[in-house]
Amino acid sequence: MMSSQHDPHPLIGQVALITGGGSGIGLGCARELVQDAATVILAARNVERLEDAADELRSIAEGGAQVLTVACDVTSEESVANACAVANAAGKLTMVVANAGYGGGGPIHLTSLEDWNGILGTNLTGAFLTIKHSVSYLAANGGGSIVAMSSIAGPVTHRFMTPYDVSKAGLEMLVRQTADELGCRNIRANAVRPGLVPTDATQGIMTLESILQDYLDQMPLGRVGSTQDIGKLVRFLLGAESSWITGTCISADGGHHLRRGPNIEPAMEMVLGDARYPAGPISGS
Repeated sequence: MMSSQHDPHPLIGQVALITGGGSGIGLGCARELVQDAATVILAARNVERLEDAADELRSIAEGGAQVLTVACDVTSEESVANACAVANAAGKLTMVVANAGYGGGGPIHLTSLEDWNGILGTNLTGAFLTIKHSVSYLAANGGGSIVAMSSIAGPVTHRFMTPYDVSKAGLEMLVRQTADELGCRNIRANAVRPGLVPTDATQGIMTLESILQDYLDQMPLGRVGSTQDIGKLVRFLLGAESSWITGTCISADGGHHLRRGPNIEPAMEMVLGDARYPAGPISGS
């Protein structure tokens, strides 16, 4: 009879690279991985924050797992290539979390080219570079799993957040392409679509009561998420438990995707007034 004893260290001997790993969802993912004995490489631009995060993770790491840091700007190909090399040098790189990203709010007609390029350059091109420079290591190590951090904004429109939405929609196609192209090398790729989770990036949204309540009204489960909610899903997608899952985009949003995107117009009206729309006749008038 086979033993049903739970393996306390299922990821021992494996290495994970997490971009944007110094805080928020990236750090939440790292917590789940080190507790299953994975060695984790945290990559981000803010080195001081990375070191603080690494100290926290070392205090909960199991099975002798290491926590290392590397300065990385995902908009720089050289920087990403270096981070991937550092991760593979730490052991057997088999897991990659393309998490680095940010967003912003504003009307299409007032969106600067700089803002557009900045958001797409980080969220989409940064994920592309992370995948590009990690997959050769994954293949050489016998395969592995990539999880990219999308958003409910990938499949559902968010008015006044066009660059962010477009970056996440593109990211999801990048994931599907990677899964289709590299499955033959035992490389899996999936995306997670978080809903509203309290992080530094969402602090502004969380402080505006009318917008926060609108988010909650669109969630059948009626609560915001946590970095642990997202981290546990990412851990599942990285591990052997999901070995036959690839090319998927899974929502973890309290059911928000079943309804509509959030209404952030009150914030736009507060800041821009009538300028939030181009001048002209109103539809239906």
